[in-house]
Amino acid sequence: MADMNDIDLIQQRISDLLGPQGCLIAPDQRQPYEKGARYGDGQASCIARPASVEQAAELMRLCAKEKIRIVAQGANTGLVGAASPDRSGLDVVLSMERIKGVTDIDPVDRVVQAYAGTRLSDLNQALKQHDLYFPIDLAADPSLGGMLAANTGGARLIRYGDVRHNVLGLEALLIDPPGQRLDLTNRLRKNNTGPDWKQCFIGSGGAYGIITRAVLQVHPLPQQCATALVVPASLPAAALLLRDAERNFSDFLSAFEGISHNAMQSVLQHIPSIQAPFDPLPPYAFLIELSSARPRSADFDLEKLFGAWLEAGFGDLILDAVIDKPDVLWRIRHAITDSVRQEGKVIAFDIAVPRSTLATFRDEAIALLEQRYPGVKVFDFGHWGDGGLHFNLVVPQQLVDDFPPQRIHTLRQEIYDLAVHKYHGSFSAEHGVGPFNRQFYKRYTAPESQALAARMQTVFDPAQLLGVTRFGSAP
Repeated sequence: MADMNDIDLIQQRISDLLGPQGCLIAPDQRQPYEKGARYGDGQASCIARPASVEQAAELMRLCAKEKIRIVAQGANTGLVGAASPDRSGLDVVLSMERIKGVTDIDPVDRVVQAYAGTRLSDLNQALKQHDLYFPIDLAADPSLGGMLAANTGGARLIRYGDVRHNVLGLEALLIDPPGQRLDLTNRLRKNNTGPDWKQCFIGSGGAYGIITRAVLQVHPLPQQCATALVVPASLPAAALLLRDAERNFSDFLSAFEGISHNAMQSVLQHIPSIQAPFDPLPPYAFLIELSSARPRSADFDLEKLFGAWLEAGFGDLILDAVIDKPDVLWRIRHAITDSVRQEGKVIAFDIAVPRSTLATFRDEAIALLEQRYPGVKVFDFGHWGDGGLHFNLVVPQQLVDDFPPQRIHTLRQEIYDLAVHKYHGSFSAEHGVGPFNRQFYKRYTAPESQALAARMQTVFDPAQLLGVTRFGSAP
């Protein structure tokens, strides 16, 4: 592996290869790329910004020859540290931000092809001209390559699935042989001709190769939406409410998002321009969305259908409801994360359990906290429609000294043990696996699965030069 004595020479060679805009060396230039959105805070030898796939391949050949580790990075919005360098000062961060752009849109096939550095917002702006969109709804604006590498979920997974469900093909660069381009840009929906190799790269955190292009199936842009904040008769009744919504609206149901009292109150406290939808605020509410690509007409109006369903559910399943414009209600949902950060020290969780047990899990987790960690407040919200729960906790500022790192680690492990062991859930519902949660990956993932993933990693990256995500040790 390269050492500190080689840094100046390596920086010069990368600068010669990529040009002055393609190699950032000064500390102030590197800093935005070295710190992750939530976890990951390291130091890179330089930030490499190739302007083409060909330049990226040449960079990989150079790094492979010199035994330099490459950390691929998109928009740097990931939440598990998988796109951040370590603190050695030796890693090269390969930013894909200049390898961007939509190259093809086929409205008949409903297929789009774009480079990995393309932002989600730019992709949807290009698709909008064809009344299409890529329906992965996120608070951040990630790059396409990062979304594939993390297998992003989002608020509309209940209807459209995660990124994996919407990828038809991709292109990736391999580190062995160095810089080899693997073209898997198949755009067929039906292609049962052997192993689906693209799936090795989706959700791998960049451990098996660097994604450079993607071929996605996209969906008709909704022509009408109906949204409401709904207060269930009880939290256990939320499962019945969800089941009834799915039976009545089928494919029109595009979101079923839970928001706790504390989460909603935090938004109202820190963003005064948002008006309270209820007075007083309920213990829990659900943002329910219906959408359709069919225009509103006299015989098909989602708001009328929605209103009739809500009215029929009052008393048995529903205590209260507010129907409003989608952007008004989604603003509350999307503002939660930033608002909760202002409450104190956040201990964030990205958990999934079966939908039928979400309420029970939540009750048991809160009881555990009250007994063993008094003073910690729960600001949970999440994707109840697909079993996902951002069970975020806050340690008030006056109690921070009572929660040193080891106690927080113990708290986190107890919540994960409850979710995984008792409720057969996941410690990472949609954020992926990175250095931050590698210890939990080792604790909760079956040894057989870890061994298989590690053997795969040895095949794709025998010298361990790709990224900071490790799936274990191959036997």
